[in-house]
Amino acid sequence: MTEICSRDFYFETIPAVIETPPFVKALAGSSYQKYPDVKQKKRPDSRRTNFRISCVRQGAFGNMSGQRGSSLCSSHKRSLLVLSMLVVFISSINNSLPLDEQRELEPETYSKYYNYDQLTDLLKSLAQKYANIANLTSIGRSVENRELWVMRITRDPTADGPGKPKFKYVGNMHGDETVSRQVLIYLLEYLLEKYGEEPRVTELVDSTDIYIMPSMNPDGFEKSKEEDCMGKDEGRNNAKNVDLNRSFPDQFEEIHVNAEEMPEVAAVMRWILQNQFVLSGNLHGGTVVASYPFDDSAAHDNEGTYSRSPDDALFRYLARVYAENNPVMKTGQPKCEENINETFKDGITNGAKWYDVAGGMQDFNYLKGSCLEITMELSCCKYPPSTQLKTEWDNNREALLAYMEKVIHIGVRGFVRAARNDAPLADAVIMVAGINHKVSTSRFGDYYRLLLPGTYNITVLAPGYIPMSVAGVEVTEGKAAVLNITLEAENDENPATLSIPESPTETSVNSASTDSSSSTGVNEAADEEKDSRVTVQPQDFRHHHYNDMELFLQKFSSEYSSITRLYSIGKSVQERSLWVMEISNNPGVHEFGEPEFKYIGNMHGNEVVGRELLLNLIEYLCRNYGTDPEITQLINSTRIHIMPSMNPDGYEVSQEDISGVQGRNNTNNYDLNRNFPDRFNFVTDPRQPETLAVMNWAKSYPFVLSANLHGGSLVVNYPFDDNPDNVSRYSKSSDDDVFRMVALAYSQENSQMYDGHSCKGMDLYQEYFKDGITNGAEWYNVHGGMQDWNYINTNCFEVTIELGCYKYPPAADLPKYWERNRRSLLQFIHQVHRGVKGVVIDSKDGSGIPNATITVDAINHPITSNFAGDYWRLLVPGKYHLTASAQGYSSVSTFVNVPKEGVEIVNFTLNRIHSYTNGQTTEDTTPVLDPSVKEFQSLIKQLSGESGLDKLIKDTPTQSSFRYRCYSEVSEFLRGLTLNFPEITSLQSLGQSVEFRTVWALEISNNPKVQEPSEPKIRFVAGIHGNAPVGTELLLEFAASLCINYGKNAAITRLINETRIVILPSINPDGRELAKEKDCTSTAGKTNVHGKDLDNDFFEPQPETRAVMDLIQERGFTLSVALDGGSVLVTYPYDKPVQSVENADTLRYLATVYANHHPKMHSGDTGCPNSQMGTIPNGVLRAAEWHSHMGSMKDFSVDFGHCPEITVYTSCCLFPPAEMLPTLWAENRKSLLSMLVEVHKGVRGVVKDKNSKPIVGAIIVLNGGVRVFTSEGGYFHALLAPGLHNIEAVADGYQQQSQKVSVSPFEAASSIIIEFDMENDIFGLPRELVVASAAAAMTALVVTACIIWCICSAKSNRQKDGFHRLRQYRDDYDDEIRLMSMGSKKSLLSHEFQDESESEEDTLYTNKL
Repeated sequence: MTEICSRDFYFETIPAVIETPPFVKALAGSSYQKYPDVKQKKRPDSRRTNFRISCVRQGAFGNMSGQRGSSLCSSHKRSLLVLSMLVVFISSINNSLPLDEQRELEPETYSKYYNYDQLTDLLKSLAQKYANIANLTSIGRSVENRELWVMRITRDPTADGPGKPKFKYVGNMHGDETVSRQVLIYLLEYLLEKYGEEPRVTELVDSTDIYIMPSMNPDGFEKSKEEDCMGKDEGRNNAKNVDLNRSFPDQFEEIHVNAEEMPEVAAVMRWILQNQFVLSGNLHGGTVVASYPFDDSAAHDNEGTYSRSPDDALFRYLARVYAENNPVMKTGQPKCEENINETFKDGITNGAKWYDVAGGMQDFNYLKGSCLEITMELSCCKYPPSTQLKTEWDNNREALLAYMEKVIHIGVRGFVRAARNDAPLADAVIMVAGINHKVSTSRFGDYYRLLLPGTYNITVLAPGYIPMSVAGVEVTEGKAAVLNITLEAENDENPATLSIPESPTETSVNSASTDSSSSTGVNEAADEEKDSRVTVQPQDFRHHHYNDMELFLQKFSSEYSSITRLYSIGKSVQERSLWVMEISNNPGVHEFGEPEFKYIGNMHGNEVVGRELLLNLIEYLCRNYGTDPEITQLINSTRIHIMPSMNPDGYEVSQEDISGVQGRNNTNNYDLNRNFPDRFNFVTDPRQPETLAVMNWAKSYPFVLSANLHGGSLVVNYPFDDNPDNVSRYSKSSDDDVFRMVALAYSQENSQMYDGHSCKGMDLYQEYFKDGITNGAEWYNVHGGMQDWNYINTNCFEVTIELGCYKYPPAADLPKYWERNRRSLLQFIHQVHRGVKGVVIDSKDGSGIPNATITVDAINHPITSNFAGDYWRLLVPGKYHLTASAQGYSSVSTFVNVPKEGVEIVNFTLNRIHSYTNGQTTEDTTPVLDPSVKEFQSLIKQLSGESGLDKLIKDTPTQSSFRYRCYSEVSEFLRGLTLNFPEITSLQSLGQSVEFRTVWALEISNNPKVQEPSEPKIRFVAGIHGNAPVGTELLLEFAASLCINYGKNAAITRLINETRIVILPSINPDGRELAKEKDCTSTAGKTNVHGKDLDNDFFEPQPETRAVMDLIQERGFTLSVALDGGSVLVTYPYDKPVQSVENADTLRYLATVYANHHPKMHSGDTGCPNSQMGTIPNGVLRAAEWHSHMGSMKDFSVDFGHCPEITVYTSCCLFPPAEMLPTLWAENRKSLLSMLVEVHKGVRGVVKDKNSKPIVGAIIVLNGGVRVFTSEGGYFHALLAPGLHNIEAVADGYQQQSQKVSVSPFEAASSIIIEFDMENDIFGLPRELVVASAAAAMTALVVTACIIWCICSAKSNRQKDGFHRLRQYRDDYDDEIRLMSMGSKKSLLSHEFQDESESEEDTLYTNKL
């Protein structure tokens, strides 16, 4: 008989194998060794460990008796106890270990989806377990703050090195397409587990740098639902409802990447651009097919348009590799329920032919990252049940591996090094003849160019080195061919000779090679090769008149539309367009990090060589792009703008002449190169339309380098062009060395110019310029020149190039000019890539910081970053100390060595300074904002950017027929707005004019009849002078535009929802009825019918001004904009002649914002006849300097309404003809919208006490001067110029609070909370002392009062009608008298209660005695 006694013990532990401690063995003794009947069971997904401890009672077994068996079980009680202790010990040890060390990876079941937390745990565990080949990082975060995990799998995964191409897979871009997420998890598990076991996996991991991102859209995944095959539930888009695969920059459509709206896209873009990936796959779901670029076309047809990339054949091959290894995909018949009959030949398709997708990731990878990517659709059901996952993994495993292997098995690879020192050359460009797609080397000099088997001609070029072309490079099946390139520097004296190894698969080529007989087909000597780069020369040399030039430009713009864009920056006096040809590999788009360059010709109409050379250059660049390596690299890396003629009117009247002046000036007879604002001399000539157009153009693009082509001499002239003394002597700029460097770059390529004798053989000229360059002022003084203006007012360095002594030579001489200047023109463009460049980044969100200042020690010329944060700073080679600073950020400095060739990249990351509270600095303490608030802040930043308002205007076109309206029509128009848009408009009568016309106020907001103190309130006013009605019509059009686009345009809708807009179109309706159209100077209608100028009448108000004064004194307005006429400028308070301005910086800044968005105003030239002011800096002036007077509306607004007001003068003519209204609307619309944006900046907040009770009427003191008051709810809002400001809050009974806040010119006001404590000091003494003293005093007073009251009560019982009550018995008095030895008889009565009148009583008492 056998009997088993057993017991189970369960302990909550993590399964682990831990050696039994020695002291437990000692306690167990020999029984531990003899009977180790302990069985351990591990359960997945549990931290409970089960132990079964068994005793065996044996009967007839092993010749043991039952008693012996019983004894055995009994004798092991001690062992049982010891083993129990062992379990407890193991449990305690396990529970003390970190969780990551405790977890053991479970076998993959292929039967469940991992949510974000589970995915994170799994990835961390895998990274820990396989640390030798796996490294987990996050490239950013999603909208909802989830990490965007990337697992890097390669040998030595924490270090970068040469020789391993980079590959990536990205999954779950659409959150509800979930198969991709899971198969990538399975793939990385497979690679990690099979490494070292399977040779195929081991070779792949050892030779490739693999990056796997299982989920690009973790937020969307969390919202998706299993078994939702059609994606009906939320989850496809990110948490901001943005489709991530429609949000990348696109070649055919302008798409702005907003980091706030789509942080996932911004993070992946940075990841792509920072890593030189070679091959990539983007995994999706919804059908089964492999899709390849391009994803869209210029036509954007919904489907059916094949959009071919330069690597189309290669993409088809790569797509087939995947499809052929997927058993479903290769059939080409996915048979999805949604489209059961859909078929794809070979299981692949061109993206745009299938359906047009603008903003797709695969096109961005190819065009911007030089990475070949295809999109794999893995399953018909987007989110299939988890039971299907095993099948999906089986279908895709081989395809995923086979696709990855192509990164090392096809094409050509190698290193590019410098011949001088064998140093690797980073960013060298590798080009394949006939395929317009470049790749570049990494910082280690290695490159990887995927190619199909065949024979190729490959060109390698790097700035400062002689390009190298290698013909006949053989690419075969199997491993990639190896081609190593050695480049000679352009100025090396002794180039090395070519050495070609015997192996046909590995070739080393030197750029100075002369061995033309080798099988590799290497090009000839360096000099010959340099000339051989010119493959197509301009064919037609002639003088192009305007119409001929226009057709020429249109022809090349049409023929080479992929690299050109023709646009006009304005018109000449005679209405000829000022054409500019842009040449770039991505025309129409400023590419991040790419410098912009411009050439301007024919500024003097009779100096024509520059005009023709620039037309030749346009033809030369277009015809040689893609075939000539230098031209291709130049266009791919530079955005080039060419204006052949700045003075087309002057050209048309010019004629062939050596040195004549006919046509030199414009039609108005002004010299355009004497017409720009000057730093030393005041230019009195009116600014010309050609000048204004170029000024606006120069400020609209981030130009880095420029040249102005002239004629009449042969020299490069650099700033400065004049000096204060107006004498011919050297006038050195802060960047004199840079200007000399770029000037020499041009002259050295033109042998005649470099010789220095400008006009040999011409008796008229005996000039000599050393090396063909000269300082402008040393040659002769030029006031109002364009090159000085560029340098002082923009980031652009400009020189003036005199191309020859003949200003208008015969057409037969033009080929000679081209040949002499061709290399110079190209070499000068190359100079834009000198110095340093980089990006200034916000450390908080990774976005670029616009308008950041980059300064160089010892060079007094700061430059600023572009809107995207990128910058360029030309410098000569050497060591420099750079500092980047921006308003609201801490400055950062660094040292940099600028190389002799090329550009040094220097990026700056700045930390935000949020506030200083009562002397305490706080950085980066911004609270987590409501998503809606963040969205609006993002909108304000976007609209404040370089093209934000331009895009808004483009998206909201107006179709009004402009005309002037009389009073009754204005009233009808306003009523019409309220009837058609009742939900957002409210019309209010403020009062009536002298003749009983209503002064109307229209409010536009999402809740116009409800006070919303938390929203800023802006006032637009017009018609204070009835003879200047342009403002009235502009405001009516502005109101209509806002209302019509509400609900249609997201930006307009949001601005109206967040702002209270009040429009007063006509303050002086009576005067308006008296004014006459086309009367530019008449005063008829200027005043009201009482003859009062209303803008002088805010002291003794008329009915009209009284109505406006009441509105102003409501104190709820944040900003006011008044429109008037008679000039083109903006004025700010005060109009009073001697009034000091406390917040002048803010008022001037607000006026400048309006002027800067006006195409003419910011130039400072009013253009008005008989103007006595000349040029007004930035078009902004303090009002008292314009027309000083008392009693103005803007002064009243500031003093009594605590609201800043600016006055905009919209046109020189007070009452211009109605035909001018569309132009005036176009000029002012952007500025008016900018005010709606600006009113949301500055500082805003709420004031409350410790109990969170809002404090109304608290005073907010700005910078120790200007005061605003808190409104209902404790809200306040004040506009401030960008920078750091002191904010003080004062309220009765509370301690004064102070903060320093930072205001950005691009960001919405951050809300601050001011929390008051009770006032601690009373009368200068501590509150506790004063309270204690007051309490003691009150106590004493109460006690004294009680005593007096008691005494008075007692006396009142004896007193009647003012007499003492006398005692009934005289003896009593006698006794008292005898007892008293002192005092008078009267003193005896002092103990009685006496009346106030004692005299009569004393008499009575005396008589009785």
